[in-house]
Amino acid sequence: MTIRVLIVDDQMMVREGFSVLLNAMDGIEVVGEAVDGREAIAQVAALRPDVVLMDIRMPQMNGLEATREIVASDTDAKVLVLTTFDLDEYVYQALRAGASGFLLKDASARQLADGVRVVAAGEALLAPSVTKRLIAEFSKISEARRLADPAGVGELTERETEVLVLIAQGLSNAEIADRLIVAESTIKTHVSRILVKLGLRDRTQAAVFAYETRLVTPA
Repeated sequence: MTIRVLIVDDQMMVREGFSVLLNAMDGIEVVGEAVDGREAIAQVAALRPDVVLMDIRMPQMNGLEATREIVASDTDAKVLVLTTFDLDEYVYQALRAGASGFLLKDASARQLADGVRVVAAGEALLAPSVTKRLIAEFSKISEARRLADPAGVGELTERETEVLVLIAQGLSNAEIADRLIVAESTIKTHVSRILVKLGLRDRTQAAVFAYETRLVTPA
């Protein structure tokens, strides 16, 4: 199946460049573009893309606000944030809001396409060390959000807690299954239960949660 992509950036050259790169990749089609967050929300509703490449800093409505609205709306679209800076608190807030990961704007064509495929498949783009560094950095300043006994943590089984920690470390379902010597389908079941018990949207929010509650600490 073809992955439908919406590109959101206030710079025309960036939109056109990403569009050319992605349309040249097998199984990916750019179905639309938007110049700011407000237009992005409208385009998501109209075009129903699978993945939204979202610039974070734009006029009118920034990518953080747009991500929050898109995630809260009736859509299955996954948001992949684009940024110039790796340690950007706006990007961290977007991950907390439900973005499935982020890429630097200087990513190669292959990295861009791979990132789109990863989030379209429902995985979190957490493998790059820079993503984990971002989460680790800004989770340190989230003390006010952290609870002594965070809601839902006590409901997790020992195995679910173990899976949550491995998600936060950037492992895929297949890698977790290999690590724990179980079937990948079993891990998928654990992940689904973790998200339901913690009231989270996806693996990225689960990773942020694990850092903020100190289930995982920066190395």
